Amino acid sequence: MVSSPATTSRSTGPPVEVPYLDWRVYTRGDLSGLPETLPRLPRLRGLPEAERALLFAQILDSEQPDGVGDTTNITVADADGNACVLTTSLGLGSGDFLPDFDLHLNSMLGEADLIRGALEPGDRMGSMMAPSIVLREGSLELAIGAAGGTRLRSALLEVAAGVLDEGLAPGEAVGRPRLHAASSRVQLEPGFSKGTVDALERDGFEVRVWPAQHHFFGGVSLVTPNDAAGDPRRSGAAAQLP
Repeated sequence: MVSSPATTSRSTGPPVEVPYLDWRVYTRGDLSGLPETLPRLPRLRGLPEAERALLFAQILDSEQPDGVGDTTNITVADADGNACVLTTSLGLGSGDFLPDFDLHLNSMLGEADLIRGALEPGDRMGSMMAPSIVLREGSLELAIGAAGGTRLRSALLEVAAGVLDEGLAPGEAVGRPRLHAASSRVQLEPGFSKGTVDALERDGFEVRVWPAQHHFFGGVSLVTPNDAAGDPRRSGAAAQLP
């Protein structure tokens, strides 16, 4: 199951192509905000932790409400450089199953984060999901996707930048403490220094440090030409098939 970034479908349309430093990113638009945010992300390689965290917080801060959900992402690449990223979501789950199909219907018609304006019969609902493929000079550099509702964009940006810009291994980028900024509040996983917390507070952010890594901060799965990683926050795993 592989495809190129040029592959389209009648339900989602062609991918959105945006620049990010030395790369071209093919991703999904809609409510994720990823195509609008990626080009604004400066080079992070070599920056101190506090400066990097402050840049992320300033860029990510928005008025969008936070939510929770149950989303799954699968990322696959083969030896020929083909890649496929699939994201699917139940929202919170509806409790309804389609007879004979073993399909659990989602609860998206009840999520305030996704209801933007009137719902019209036949129109596809908005989504924050943003499966993405990154190319450099036409070759695959990264295939990545995430779960996480409104934190999906934060998770994707931080992990993708860690791999592409900062040169981290996929497992290191996924495991590194994450932050999420919204409405002038920054949520931090444990592991950020006191200096980083102080810098964020001096910039006017209200800071909350969580006691442990948490699925709130999203679940990222990614594949590079030589490595892969799944997110322990959401029982993620990586495997290489013969």
